[in-house]
Amino acid sequence: MHDNAGGTSVDTPDPARTADEIRGTAQGDAPVPLSVLDLVTVGSGSTAGQALRTSVDLARLAERRGYHRHWVAEHHSMPGVASSSPAVILAHLAAHTERIRLGSGGVMLPNHAPLVIAEQFGTLEALAPGRVDLGLGRAPGTDGATAAALRRTGRPGSPMPVAGGEGADDFPQQLAELTRFLDDDFPDGHPYARIHAVPGPVQAAAPGGVQSAARPPVWLLGSSGFSARLAGVLGLPFAFAHHFSARNTVPALDLYRDSFRPSKVLDAPYALIGVAALASDDAREARRQVMTGVLSMLRLRTGRPGLIPSPEEAEAYDFGPMEREFVDGRLADIVHGTPDEVRAGLDALQKRTGADELMITASAHGGEARLRSYELIADAYGLPG
Repeated sequence: MHDNAGGTSVDTPDPARTADEIRGTAQGDAPVPLSVLDLVTVGSGSTAGQALRTSVDLARLAERRGYHRHWVAEHHSMPGVASSSPAVILAHLAAHTERIRLGSGGVMLPNHAPLVIAEQFGTLEALAPGRVDLGLGRAPGTDGATAAALRRTGRPGSPMPVAGGEGADDFPQQLAELTRFLDDDFPDGHPYARIHAVPGPVQAAAPGGVQSAARPPVWLLGSSGFSARLAGVLGLPFAFAHHFSARNTVPALDLYRDSFRPSKVLDAPYALIGVAALASDDAREARRQVMTGVLSMLRLRTGRPGLIPSPEEAEAYDFGPMEREFVDGRLADIVHGTPDEVRAGLDALQKRTGADELMITASAHGGEARLRSYELIADAYGLPG
């Protein structure tokens, strides 16, 4: 905390405000709040510009239909995913929406200097006060060589590139530094005590300052137990990547809840899970669209990243035995079919995991299929709008 020198007081984030920003309210008949995870996918025959325009359409749809939040995720060197710069995309989405929460799902902290993230998300908070989330991950969001290029140290292809001597193992220290910048509360004598993230709380402490001391709530993201335990110990909300680590979902959520300690921002655990789901008026068309994302992931996993293939390309692809095993595993973890089938699948998943919120990601070749899916899911649950 800093003393005020003529402006409004600067304090730690108000627990009531932060809790309200973290916890959503279920709409319609949904058992928990429903949200959107947008990877800004680019299909063959399309452009990044078109994908970004679809993101705007999706954010507006989500806001109109009562989805709680819309997150974008940092990825790099993937032709089919145009979300390399979450802060830039979120600023654009903020200009085209009014109420829906916007955030990162997530920013990969080891790729960036904590001060830069604090500045970016302080700017977003100034643009969209009270509706910005800062979700943080400890993975690079890409392959090792690209991570080395991002962090400017190490050799291309090294398994654990680092930046300034910091890698994923230093995530707790990086998180603590970022939090200090967000709250502007480095202790006296600290090397960074006179460094301030702007926009931020320091502007309230300046003579004549009227800046709010509020800042975006921090979420930890994960696909294993490390971030689950850390989020619990720190009393932070937790987001688990069920959509690509389904086998670890229940153990990670159990670990989070068992590790949880009440904090200034949460008095009880709050966990959302990312869920791959696609609804269509016809179950066969839903599977046809889902297969485009499955083939794209197969190519990525085998070192052949590209644009999201068309349904026709996915249908014509000759899957080998090992590839078919991968496909079957992926399909088992994607909720897809008619709206009623998708609702039943989401309900069963929420009941099995006890998730406090479901964040739906719909991977398909074209934006039209993705937008239609979110509309149909909203209809299935009787969401407003």
